[in-house]
Amino acid sequence: MKSLSNIGLPVEASQNIAAELNDLLANYQIVYMNLRGFHWNIKGKHFFELHLKFEELYNDALLKIDEVAERVLTLGKTPLHSFSEYIAHSQVKAVENVNDGSTAIAHILDGLAILLQKERSILDIASTANDEGTVALMSDYISQQEKLVWMLSAYNN
Repeated sequence: MKSLSNIGLPVEASQNIAAELNDLLANYQIVYMNLRGFHWNIKGKHFFELHLKFEELYNDALLKIDEVAERVLTLGKTPLHSFSEYIAHSQVKAVENVNDGSTAIAHILDGLAILLQKERSILDIASTANDEGTVALMSDYISQQEKLVWMLSAYNN
């Protein structure tokens, strides 16, 4: 068995990082579906602004889902790709029938807290393995999501 992958990373480290990315992927899928539900079901005096914001957020999540899945493939593994796998691996829980903006934002903040924890862990593991591709991806996600947490928290106060 060769010790380096096709992209020059240690095979064992690549497999570990890919497994962590698959876990992140599952969590992103549930966050995505929650955001779609919030977008579809939002009501109240902030309908127009939140409807648009939730659409912006689920479109962003969809891009990240694709990037994470493609990184798993780049590392030589298969991304999770069934809802049963997403549910089994996700710490983020599916939320149903939320139509209140403050409640939806609280759920989004809870999901972001889980994503940020996982991304920081992956950043650490990938950094140790000199996996700059994953490091860059996680670093970008973290900085974007920290700002989003700040903004959503300010909106909900």
